[in-house]
Amino acid sequence: MKAAPKPKKRPEAVRLTRDDWLDAAFRAVVEGGFDKARVLLLADALGVTRGSFYWHFTDHADLITALLARWREREIELDRVLQSESTPDPRADLERLLDAALAHAGSDRENMRFELALRGLGRRDSGVAQMLMEVDQMRFHLFQQKFLRLTKDSKVAGELAALFYLAIVGSNQALSRPSSPPQAKDYLKGLIFNYLIQRQLPP
Repeated sequence: MKAAPKPKKRPEAVRLTRDDWLDAAFRAVVEGGFDKARVLLLADALGVTRGSFYWHFTDHADLITALLARWREREIELDRVLQSESTPDPRADLERLLDAALAHAGSDRENMRFELALRGLGRRDSGVAQMLMEVDQMRFHLFQQKFLRLTKDSKVAGELAALFYLAIVGSNQALSRPSSPPQAKDYLKGLIFNYLIQRQLPP
């Protein structure tokens, strides 16, 4: 039985963009972790020779640095958007924030899987660990500010923000499993909303 033919290499005149390579690296990480984001594997997936890669990146380390920088910039932009979304009802703001956070494990499951792989990389790379700590602090600050509007108490807001983040991390881990039932997201959202948001309102 003949092996499946490899994709034909594109003519060198048809240059891939920098984002094409970053998108391919992102997909490789989602599918198999950072070990799969190697130049030769990416070139094969894109159907080009490695020559195209060196038009845009110095080496593999340069590619990974750019990939992480793009992820970080997107997280900063998401934080900016969520910071700016404010209504007179702090409970509604927190519910919208909860929806956005759980989207990582829903329609945005690829980003969740990428972040899980990134956190794995952070366990063996101090630079990545530092970047993740900064993103975590940015998210925590956002949660704390939203809870402060609800509780008017900085200590309680900080405690609720910590529990909120832990609940989201645990939910995303559970929802990222292929066997997770469709109704699991609504169930987890209901628990978090009821215990950490709804019950903070005065009787």
